[in-house]
Amino acid sequence: MASYRLTFKKSVTKDFRSIPNNDVSRILKRIEGLADNPRPVGSEKLSGQERFRVRQGVYRIVYEIRDEELVVIVVKVGHRREVYQDK
Repeated sequence: MASYRLTFKKSVTKDFRSIPNNDVSRILKRIEGLADNPRPVGSEKLSGQERFRVRQGVYRIVYEIRDEELVVIVVKVGHRREVYQDK
């Protein structure tokens, strides 16, 4: 199976600013794993959307998978109580 290319929405940089550095490093390792397996055990498709989410502690990583292009787009990273809210 080919490796997927990882891309980030510009807003993800802002998301990382509100997360402690030690948690950011764990989140980035989890995101790197999505390049090899974009649907790991524990990932869930979000209802009503073409997006998935994986957990990393109390944080959630929301992303889209474009299989035809072999791309994973990280859309949002945040605490579980805030990540699903539209602002």
